[in-house]
Amino acid sequence: MSRSQGEGLLLGLVRGLLGLLTSRGTTPDQRADAPRGAATTPRLRTDVPRSAPATRLPGAATAGNAKETPRAAESTRRAADDTTTTEVDPPGPDGLTIVYAPERDGEPDAGEVVWTWVPYAENDGRGKDRPVLVIARQSAHRVYAVKLTSKDHDGRRDFLPIGPGAWDPQGRPSWVDIDQLYSVHADGMRREAAALDLKRFAVVAQELRRRFGWRIGD
Repeated sequence: MSRSQGEGLLLGLVRGLLGLLTSRGTTPDQRADAPRGAATTPRLRTDVPRSAPATRLPGAATAGNAKETPRAAESTRRAADDTTTTEVDPPGPDGLTIVYAPERDGEPDAGEVVWTWVPYAENDGRGKDRPVLVIARQSAHRVYAVKLTSKDHDGRRDFLPIGPGAWDPQGRPSWVDIDQLYSVHADGMRREAAALDLKRFAVVAQELRRRFGWRIGD
C-alpha cells in the first residue's frame, strides 16, 4: 500500500468516528468543557405508583366506632322490679316528714344507715351497693333515704359531712348527698348497718328542711 493510500484510509476512519460521536449528541470534548454544577432539565418519572390509602392503626377510634370506657367492675346491672331502689323527685314541703326512729328489727327505719343497691344517675339499669341514710317513711313497705359516700366532697354545698360510722368498716369519713332522694323497699335492703346518733341526724334533718322545706317530726 502506498503512503497516499494509507493516509486516505486513516482519514476515512477519523471522519467515520467523528460522525458516530456527532450522531450521539455531545462529544467527549463538549462534555469535558461543560461547567460543573450546571443545571439540567429534570425528567418526569412516569413509573411512580399512585399513593396508597393510609393504614389505620389497630384500635384507633373514629367517629363511628369510638367506644365508651366501661365503668369499674363493682358496677352491676339490675332489672327493675317492685323492690328496686329508685331515685325519686323530692316531694313538696307537706309531702315528707323527717323523723328519728331507729330500731334493730331488720327493717329500714328512719335514723338508720342501711345498705341497698343504688342506681347510677344515668338511670340505665346500672348501679352498685352503697349505704343510705333513712330519713322518713314513704309507705307501708318503702322509706325515703339519702345516699352516703366516702369520697371527699369538702366545700360542696350539696354534700354534708357527717364523719365516720359503723356502716364503713374502714372507718372513713362520710358525706351525705342532700341533693338526691331515693325510695327504698324493705325487701331491697341488703342489711342494716348502724343507727346514726341523734345529734348528727338532727344536723342532716335541719339541712334538708332548709333545702326542701320538709317538716321535722317529734
